[in-house]
Amino acid sequence: MIHNRLDEVFARCRKQQRAALVGYLTAGDPNPDTSAKLLDGLAGHVDIIEIGMPFSDPMADGPVIQAASERALAAGTHMSDVFNLVQHINDRHPETAIVLMGYANTPYAMGVEHFARQARMSGADGVLIVDLPPEEEDLLHTPLQQAGLHQIFLLAPTSSEKRIRLASEKATGFIYYVSLTGITGAEMGALDGVRKQCERIRHHANLPICVGFGIKTPEQARAVSEFADGVVVGSAFVAEIAGHAHDAAETLRARVVEKAKAIRQALEGHHGQR
Repeated sequence: MIHNRLDEVFARCRKQQRAALVGYLTAGDPNPDTSAKLLDGLAGHVDIIEIGMPFSDPMADGPVIQAASERALAAGTHMSDVFNLVQHINDRHPETAIVLMGYANTPYAMGVEHFARQARMSGADGVLIVDLPPEEEDLLHTPLQQAGLHQIFLLAPTSSEKRIRLASEKATGFIYYVSLTGITGAEMGALDGVRKQCERIRHHANLPICVGFGIKTPEQARAVSEFADGVVVGSAFVAEIAGHAHDAAETLRARVVEKAKAIRQALEGHHGQR
C-alpha cells in the first residue's frame, strides 16, 4: 500500500472538515524561471499542486491550457526542467502533495521505468495520465507502484458503470471526476448532476473524489466542496498568465496567489457534508 503526502493531505482536510484545494499550473509557463516563482506562490495556498507536463497536442485541454503548453515549449521547457520544478516545490513546500499531470507520450518517450524513478526522486506523489484509461493501466502500473507513486484516473459524466468499477479498483490516491463532457476551461455543468455522479462513484470507490474542469470562482469551489473531497482549479490560475506572460514574474505571482487565496478562504470558511 502506497502512503505518501496525498494520504496525509486528505486526512488533514477531513480533520479540518473541508475539501482539499488542488491547483494546476503548466510547468515552464511562460518560461522555467518564472514558472518556478508561480508554482512556488500557488503551492503555498493549495493542498495539492498539479504540475502539467507541457505537450504539443494536449487534446483534453481547452485554449487556455493549450496556450500554456505552447508558451512552455516555445521557452524551451524540457522534462529535465519539469523534474527540477517538482524538486523546487518539494523542497520549499514539504506539506504540499505534488501530482504530475500529462499525456502518455511523455513517459513512453522517456521510458516508463525511468520516468517513474525521476518523478519520485524529484518529489512527486502521484501521476495522472489523461489519455491512459484504467483498461490500459498495466502499461504504467508496475513502474509507478515500484517507485511509490499513486496512479490517478479520470472519470467523466459519460463513464460506464464498468469503467467506474475498474477505475475504483485500480486507482490509488484519489479519483479525479471531470464535471463536464468537454475540455478544460469550459463552463461547469449543473451541480445536481455533478453531485449525483459523485454519489454514484462513491458506491464503488473507497478513495477521495476530487472534482475539476470548469471550476473558476470561489463560489463554485465552495458549492462543489459540499460533496467532493477535493476541488480542482486549473484554467482559472493559468488564465492569470495568459495575456500577461511578459509581465514581471512577481506581478504574475501576485495574480496567481490572489486567486488562490480567495478560493482557499472560501473552502476554509465552509464545512461541506462529505
